[in-house]
Amino acid sequence: MQQENWSGRFAFILASIGAAVGLGNIWKFPYTLGSSGGSAFVLIYVGAILLVATPIMIAEMILGRRARSSAPTALAMHAKESGASRHWTVLGWMGLFALFLVLSFYSVIAGWTASYLLKTASGSMMGLSAMEVAEGFGEFLHSPLEMVFWHMLFMVGTVYVVSRGVKTGLESVTKIVMPALFLTLVALVINSAFVGDFARTIDFLFRPDLSKIAPAVVLAAVGQAFFSVNVGVGGVLTYSAYLPANVSLYRSAIIIALGDTLVALLAGLAIFPIVFANGLDPAGGPGLIFVTLSTAFAQMPGGAFIGTAFFVMIVLAAITSSISMLEAITARAIEFPGVTRKRAAAVVGIGAFLLGLVTVFSFNVWEDVHLLQGIPTFADKTPFELIDYLVTNVMMPLGGMFYALFAGWWLSKDTSVQELGLGEGVVYRLWLFLVRFVAPLAVAAVFVYNLA
Repeated sequence: MQQENWSGRFAFILASIGAAVGLGNIWKFPYTLGSSGGSAFVLIYVGAILLVATPIMIAEMILGRRARSSAPTALAMHAKESGASRHWTVLGWMGLFALFLVLSFYSVIAGWTASYLLKTASGSMMGLSAMEVAEGFGEFLHSPLEMVFWHMLFMVGTVYVVSRGVKTGLESVTKIVMPALFLTLVALVINSAFVGDFARTIDFLFRPDLSKIAPAVVLAAVGQAFFSVNVGVGGVLTYSAYLPANVSLYRSAIIIALGDTLVALLAGLAIFPIVFANGLDPAGGPGLIFVTLSTAFAQMPGGAFIGTAFFVMIVLAAITSSISMLEAITARAIEFPGVTRKRAAAVVGIGAFLLGLVTVFSFNVWEDVHLLQGIPTFADKTPFELIDYLVTNVMMPLGGMFYALFAGWWLSKDTSVQELGLGEGVVYRLWLFLVRFVAPLAVAAVFVYNLA
């Protein structure tokens, strides 16, 4: 049983939004949106957040708070209570393994943002041309020692926060970081409204163009919504295990989903005005931040200050997500007799750091290594791309789908009714319908599409 708790709903909501808000919102969301039809993507994305991601989030919350334990232990307890197969525990372990894989490469990418924060703040990038910025990014990716340093620095910070516990570590950090992130993001949006093409951005994001709605756009939006809210791997379940019994789960879930969506949209409002004003490509891919936007910062008045604020925001978002990943794994480790939180966090952190070297080397010394050349889908993928594909296209969708199915069909009705505190009224029946049918089918569609 877990002995630690959040101080209240506000702390839990901040921490959960922090876990959901990360590189996926600020790095991946804008370029996915840019390449997927703009406003059409946003419309479907918001619907998917409410109808797919949030019901699964509530399911994880119910499982976590009821069991007050890690994901594998919680699933074992609920399966036993409901007479389901003990093999449901595998779902919990799969989620922890997925989080371990994600943490290993997430720390590397987060290290890039920390490095670019220093470069931008120092002013060393000011005045550089687009070609010079792109060449600089290429040189950085081909400097394994530099990447390892930033990867290590970020992982050490993550381990330190988690090792201090729920209130002293996780809660203390998120109470400072999340307001700072939000204020920085709002300030960047205001700046973009003055220096960028804000009118075109509003049109791009919020004027629905139904002609752009296609199966690929729908599936991309559902997939982004699902991954954005951080469900399917037991992270939400773990945070909910520390939640006081008097906190409303469904209200908390809705606030978390709306907060996560708000940050993603604000990121778009901060980024695209600069992209459009500088004649840049909104579908610029992963290089949208490190090359495209860095070029704009390098050439605009006050670019060093604005760029520094931008990368501060990304680093803050990254740290709140990374600590949630490490916490979920640490929570299981400390359930073993004699294992302390500090030791567990350190051992898992070291393991994730070492595995992260695979990602580091995939951009330089192993960039021509393709382990599965005999399989067309994976023929051109580096070791990092294989790990990323396994997690985002296989493990997370399967995890989300099975969490929904377990909560909808196997979880004790008394447990779900009691934890939600809604009785068996319309809201409960709506959640049950969504978690039984809509969410699993939507996630299954994304899963099949990604494998095709």
